Amino acid sequence: MNIVNKISELRLALDECRGRGCSIGLVPTMGALHEGHASLVRRSVAENDVTVVSVFLNPTQFNDPKDLERYPRTLEADCELLEACGADIVFAPGVEEVYPEPDTRCFSYPPTDSVMEGAMRPGHFNGVCQIVSKLFSYVEPDKAYFGEKDYQQIAVIRRMVADLGFGLEIVPCPVIRQADGLAMSSRNTLLSDEERQTAANIYRVLNESRTLGLSVQQTHDYVVKEIDAIPMLEVQYFNIVDGDTLADVSSWDEAQSIVGCITVFCGEKPIRLIDHIRYK
Repeated sequence: MNIVNKISELRLALDECRGRGCSIGLVPTMGALHEGHASLVRRSVAENDVTVVSVFLNPTQFNDPKDLERYPRTLEADCELLEACGADIVFAPGVEEVYPEPDTRCFSYPPTDSVMEGAMRPGHFNGVCQIVSKLFSYVEPDKAYFGEKDYQQIAVIRRMVADLGFGLEIVPCPVIRQADGLAMSSRNTLLSDEERQTAANIYRVLNESRTLGLSVQQTHDYVVKEIDAIPMLEVQYFNIVDGDTLADVSSWDEAQSIVGCITVFCGEKPIRLIDHIRYK
């Protein structure tokens, strides 16, 4: 496995691969890797000749400096996991390499990027589009792999790919959950044992809400009430939306795909956890 820190080194290695006719898969990450990331890497390895994994904690997508400061940084362990998964190239640049000058580009894809995470974290998706567009231009992959845990992020990136005309396929990959249902996340490592056990209730309640035969509004109210009643948990938002446009729906017949997207604060710190559930 080749670990590179410079864009020029990355491009040189990939030019050699393309010269041999290799297909290239990209898995963008911010590090602190876990089994969810590993599943993306293994899929890319299975579907491409060469797999590139970027490990870069992107500052432009954090609107809260404290959130950026406490995000886990585990590059050595990340590289061990990636080598075990069969990754070929790890791109682990410094901030100065990616942003030698401030990135002033603005991306706007309403309503996809203006609701939910877009509303709660101003500038977040602009930062996501800045870094992902840079990675796409460095790597020029045939396929790029993203976890569906960040459901809204995938929808925004699809809009950006169409807007900028990138010739690649976005491959969404299923959420990887722990045995009790908690979606795997780098932020889970910030939870205490008690908070970690409590956080499993998020998916439990979401899953229960699928079985009750309630209206959209009743389902929304049930989820929020049930989770807020659990000590150490507080819902920031729960939106039931069209799975393609992310616009709110008011009835189950309103769209072919309907998804419930949730963000919950857990613990005293608190740690912000996101998840989603498919209703149809």
